[in-house]
Amino acid sequence: MAGTSPSPIFPDVESALLVAALALPEVAEDFPWGERVLKVRGKIFLFLNQYDGALRLSMKLPFSRDFALERAEARPTGYGLGKAGWVTFIYGDGTAPDADHLIHWMKESYRAVAPKKLATQLSVSA
Repeated sequence: MAGTSPSPIFPDVESALLVAALALPEVAEDFPWGERVLKVRGKIFLFLNQYDGALRLSMKLPFSRDFALERAEARPTGYGLGKAGWVTFIYGDGTAPDADHLIHWMKESYRAVAPKKLATQLSVSA
């Protein structure tokens, strides 16, 4: 139908990431530039959006960056963020995101961006 948005792709994965992120200490959802981001004390640690029929997310991976970039759906984040350890994942038709793995990486991004006192509240396995 005209005027309707396309159905989101991988809504369960998107929802799982959002729920897991919002459960972390002092996290807030925001929509600067019309895009969903998750912030800890005002600093973005996760971009999470549906765009052009794909689930797109970007996060800072100081430890897992090189491993993550070996995946076909991963690339350095644009706007110079890739040089600072940010990785963008794009999942469209024919891809299969692993929510558990993405949540693990999202927590790495949280730890990289959050103040040390907050980051240490997460267990190493979390």
